[in-house]
Amino acid sequence: MTQVKQIYSFDEGNAGMRDLLGGKGAGLAEMTRAGLPVPEGFTITTAACRAYFTAGGQWPEGLLDALDEAVSQLEERTGLKLGDPDRPLLVSVRSGAVFSMPGMMDTILNLGLNDDTVLGLARRTGQDRFAWDCYRRFIQMYGDVVLGVDHYAFEQIIDEQKAARGVRLDTELSAEDWKAVVEKYKQLVEKETKRPFPQNPREQLLGAVRAVFSSWNNQRAVVYRKIHGIPEDLGTAVNIQRMVFGNLGDDSGTGVVFTRNPATGEAKLYGEFLLNAQGEDVVAGIRTPSPIAQLEETMPEVYRQLLDVARKLERHYRDVQDIEFTVERGRLFLLQTRAAKRTAQAAVKAAVDLAKEGIIDRMEAIRRVDPDSLTQLLHRRIDEAADLDRLAKGLPASPGAASGRVVFDADEAVRRANEGEAVILVRSETTPEDIHGIVASQGVLTSRGGMTSHAAVVARGMGKACVCGCESVRIDFRKREFIVEDGRTIREGDVITIDGGTGQVYLGAAPLVDPVLSPEFQELLAWGDEVRKLSVLANADNPEDAAKAREFGAQGIGLCRTEHMFLGPDRVSIVQRMILAEDEEERGRALGELLPLQRQDFVGILRAMAGLPVTVRLLDPPLHEFLPNLEELMVEVTQLRERGDDPARLRERERLLRKVRVLHEANPMLGHRGCRLGITFPEVYRVQVRALYEAAAELAAEGVSVKPEVMIPLVGHHRELEILRAQVIEEAERVLQDKGVELPIKVGTMIEVPRAALTAGEIAAQADFFSFGTNDLTQMTFGFSRDDAEGKFLHAYVQGGILDADPFVVLDEPGVGRLIRWAVQEGRMANSELKVGICGEHGGDPRSITFCHKVGLDYVSCSPYRVPVARLAAARAALE
Repeated sequence: MTQVKQIYSFDEGNAGMRDLLGGKGAGLAEMTRAGLPVPEGFTITTAACRAYFTAGGQWPEGLLDALDEAVSQLEERTGLKLGDPDRPLLVSVRSGAVFSMPGMMDTILNLGLNDDTVLGLARRTGQDRFAWDCYRRFIQMYGDVVLGVDHYAFEQIIDEQKAARGVRLDTELSAEDWKAVVEKYKQLVEKETKRPFPQNPREQLLGAVRAVFSSWNNQRAVVYRKIHGIPEDLGTAVNIQRMVFGNLGDDSGTGVVFTRNPATGEAKLYGEFLLNAQGEDVVAGIRTPSPIAQLEETMPEVYRQLLDVARKLERHYRDVQDIEFTVERGRLFLLQTRAAKRTAQAAVKAAVDLAKEGIIDRMEAIRRVDPDSLTQLLHRRIDEAADLDRLAKGLPASPGAASGRVVFDADEAVRRANEGEAVILVRSETTPEDIHGIVASQGVLTSRGGMTSHAAVVARGMGKACVCGCESVRIDFRKREFIVEDGRTIREGDVITIDGGTGQVYLGAAPLVDPVLSPEFQELLAWGDEVRKLSVLANADNPEDAAKAREFGAQGIGLCRTEHMFLGPDRVSIVQRMILAEDEEERGRALGELLPLQRQDFVGILRAMAGLPVTVRLLDPPLHEFLPNLEELMVEVTQLRERGDDPARLRERERLLRKVRVLHEANPMLGHRGCRLGITFPEVYRVQVRALYEAAAELAAEGVSVKPEVMIPLVGHHRELEILRAQVIEEAERVLQDKGVELPIKVGTMIEVPRAALTAGEIAAQADFFSFGTNDLTQMTFGFSRDDAEGKFLHAYVQGGILDADPFVVLDEPGVGRLIRWAVQEGRMANSELKVGICGEHGGDPRSITFCHKVGLDYVSCSPYRVPVARLAAARAALE
């Protein structure tokens, strides 16, 4: 049987082998084929990693032989040899998943060093200090990643050495200092592992490859994959590459550069570098690097080469690139290129600019932007007119402003966030182990690290505000506080505000204002509007939301929930009198007071949506929701009886209690609500219809174009809709005739009961439109109470693989989706003019919108702030 190839040298692969070589390996192969300066190396495939896990952590057949052969070929190409004291070959061992997972998995540098080869490295370079610095880095990385020795135990040894020498920086330690550190490191390893630090380079290499494979399943990688929807079964490739050294002196260095600004999208080289450093120093945030522009002054020729390479790579890949590089004694080497993680703002600007530059077309620009990421652009910013108490300033690493209580560790961030608090995670620098805390926080503040540090990259990817490298913040983790430059102390639990767009940190909760959308944002959405088939409407219950929806491009209101109009402080008492009325006359008086209030609401909404359809859902929730809580009322009545000092109040509360008991339901979601209210209390719906059409007539008389539509909720039988449709039309016609105005009267229903979907043909005969209320339709189809399911067991269903996603977030296509398909088909067969849409929360979810497009709906309706998301998602669905 032919042995499957498990290892590819860089010159054997290409960009199209990403699934096999991982993103990093495919990038290295493509750059090598293009003749760019890439250190020699090879890639162990993702297939080998999967085979390793399938075999229960045993080496797949043939892998070790292939690895020995690949090492031999690398030795031949470089003229160096692994373990040779005279010409030692040192390699890096890095993970390389198919999808970029920055910082989530493990890396080992300088592999191949031992007590003999460190001396050879010193002789070949003429730098004792450099050689011993490399050796201590290798022991520290290998000890942490492969042998499981706590990273901080190594750091403590360095801190003790610096204290003994009276110096502050690592760079101030001498060769003799590093020799002493290496000896203590080896003692630490032997103490912790009960074995000497491995001296055999082949043993080192096998341990490193095994560790990188295993890091696919470490906690931070698992969390990251869940957040970003990366499949669990892909595995990681392993890239083994000849070491080049950025820590050989001031003519050497290392850095990360983006072909465009990953925060703003500006078409300008963006990044950072460190002189006399190795690559991990930049991304780990251990030292604060210099802006890439300074490289033009320090190493002008290298900067020109880097600029040229950046342009070539961006044009080759037709996308913004994130490039890791090392300079060894004035010579540029490329260690990685990949599509750059970027903010939504940068993604939009870069996509539009790349299209205008002719690198991609407009349709590709639409595909380049993740619709969900657009919500990042809707983050609020600090009000410029605010009087702020400035504490400190760092680097603006991820735009947007956020306020919250200070916490100093990830676990505390999660705990407080679960209790409903907004928190800001404050760290000296974040590590991949902090990812759950970053997820839970409103934003991140670090005292060290640059704009390509772990905190910056992860925060940008999540759309969270982040300020990095705020060196004037001195953190005392023991006391759980930090001190700023003017001497003030900020303790855990104090509120601060960070501005990730400017790098400023303020005391207290700063006032925030809504964002202004960029011209590129509007242009991209306009390109999408040209291709999408679905209309995008909004769910809005007041004039302010309607105006915001229109600003974001909504083509009307698909759901206006009238019950929200009953909840104002000036209205609840009237609504309660209407509910508690003993007869129709008393109920009529209360409804008469509600009529002008509701009419005025409709005037504002219809005016805000002039010329566009407005679908008004008549009263839906059970009446008891407008009354006091039964248990609280019982307690109050009991206390009044015991005191006996207010008989009038007691009689009034006893009467209210009797009514609440009568209206109380065991299962109100399936009880006396929706159209069932309209059937039993027709006067309630009549007053709402009158208010709507009086408002419409008033505006029409002013010359305002109005398009009201009436939605009957919770219909499960065609007779319900038939009866209520007749009542709506009768009342609307009466109003329009009285006002001398002609308007079309459209009546439809919300399909949220499974029976309605199954009998859609009968119902469609009475309807001008269907609007799928997928929140309730999902509840009734699954038999889940959403409140109970999401709070008690739904997360276990998703984590355990019973469900792929929360069905209240992503539409359940096999079940709920099947009902929708059936209802659309049956409804249109019965009524070819039937307009069909969706107005549940799924109307703003990109995956659900793709389904809506495929099923042939006419529109989706979502919250105002999801309208841009829905517009882009609908365009992408049309392109797919």
